[in-house]
Amino acid sequence: MKRHWKVGDLAKLTGLTVRTLRFYDQIGLFSPSGQTESGHRLYNELDLSRLHQILSLKELGLSLVEIKSALTGGQISPLEIVGLQINQIQEQIKQQQKLLEQLRHVSKLMQGKSELTVEDFTSLLQAMKNGFEKPVIERQTSWGRHLDLLGDFLAEESGKPEHKEENQ
Repeated sequence: MKRHWKVGDLAKLTGLTVRTLRFYDQIGLFSPSGQTESGHRLYNELDLSRLHQILSLKELGLSLVEIKSALTGGQISPLEIVGLQINQIQEQIKQQQKLLEQLRHVSKLMQGKSELTVEDFTSLLQAMKNGFEKPVIERQTSWGRHLDLLGDFLAEESGKPEHKEENQ
């Protein structure tokens, strides 16, 4: 037996607002699979799966237009989305571990009343900076590749010639 949720219940369940869910429906990104006799939206378990994909891609930095194109064009599977999330989290963990190591090093020096060198501070600042910048750069690179594939697919669908890089 499948469960169904009204828009307000789905909003509570997911932490999204009713307004967001209605907007997603309005732009054709995430529509309910059913409705009550009185016209209320009804979402089912498959809808939850699609919402997971949407929110995952949004978290990875895609715009709503890009997400809609990727999902409707079949250019990315749910398994690939989960894989991208796993990679992103693994990278975040690595960055946080590097930062933690630097902080522990500085803490030991401070506890031992040792003087901190410029190198100690610059290493710490670099670890902090990498924690913020590296995932963004990697995400941009990864999605650049995915969007190129999506662009080629959309060009084929619309009958336009494929976009090819001149420098290849």
